[in-house]
Amino acid sequence: MSDFLNAPEAASPAPHSPGAPVRHTRAKGEPRFPDGPKADPAGSHFERRIRSFQPRRSRVTAGQADALQRLWPKWGLDIDGQRVIDLAELFGNDRPVVLEIGFGMGEATAQMAAGDPDTNILAVDVHTPGQGNLLGLAERNGLSNVRVANGDAIILLREMLRPDALDGLRVYFPDPWPKKRHHKRRLIQPEFLTLAATRLRPGAIVHCATDWEPYAEQMLDVLTAHPDFENTRPDGGFSPRPAFRPLTRFEGQGLDKGHVVNDLLFRRVPHRTAEQDR
Repeated sequence: MSDFLNAPEAASPAPHSPGAPVRHTRAKGEPRFPDGPKADPAGSHFERRIRSFQPRRSRVTAGQADALQRLWPKWGLDIDGQRVIDLAELFGNDRPVVLEIGFGMGEATAQMAAGDPDTNILAVDVHTPGQGNLLGLAERNGLSNVRVANGDAIILLREMLRPDALDGLRVYFPDPWPKKRHHKRRLIQPEFLTLAATRLRPGAIVHCATDWEPYAEQMLDVLTAHPDFENTRPDGGFSPRPAFRPLTRFEGQGLDKGHVVNDLLFRRVPHRTAEQDR
């Protein structure tokens, strides 16, 4: 996952060419996108925990900025942690909702949304160019089943979603935090899975993918040990890449370099009864 916090000022002089970076001088304190995502939607309302994402500075193109300004009020959600959201109201229907955490530039998300129009995708990231790019892709391809959320996915899960609200969770190519001292920052941890389990309906699928083999092994161990999930693979191992997950440009580059990509598909088990807990 990426982070736009403290990103450089970005906008550009008119006239804009479609792919040109946006550059302009803003007054101190002026919002980067007045009608777009907030810089820090949750503010200081919640404790500063160890985060699984890191700041990444990127320029915003004119097209991305335009999409953020026009489409954010319609299809965007700032994760402020101040309310519980009604997903049927957010999407305008009561179709199943899958949460995707960390979507990069959004190409794969848009392809999956187009391939399964009866499933709603709530896509979370903190990378401003990617947010604008995904909004633009959704508009150009008529994808009414995509909503883009800005902020910390943990706050979204903990504060803003009802129990059993989700029919799936996707975490594709999260930051592997390869140094041992940074492993605590990895997203797929027992505590995260316990939280996610409270928002996933029984039978919901958790789908993770990574090209970092040590992280893949940790994911497999943590998911296998968690009582709220079961592996969809009878042999208890990794899964082949399912047809619905597109081969991304990033993934293709890794495969060309000899990287091994592992997919994991685990199912949320039925809720335990009080008698079983005893």
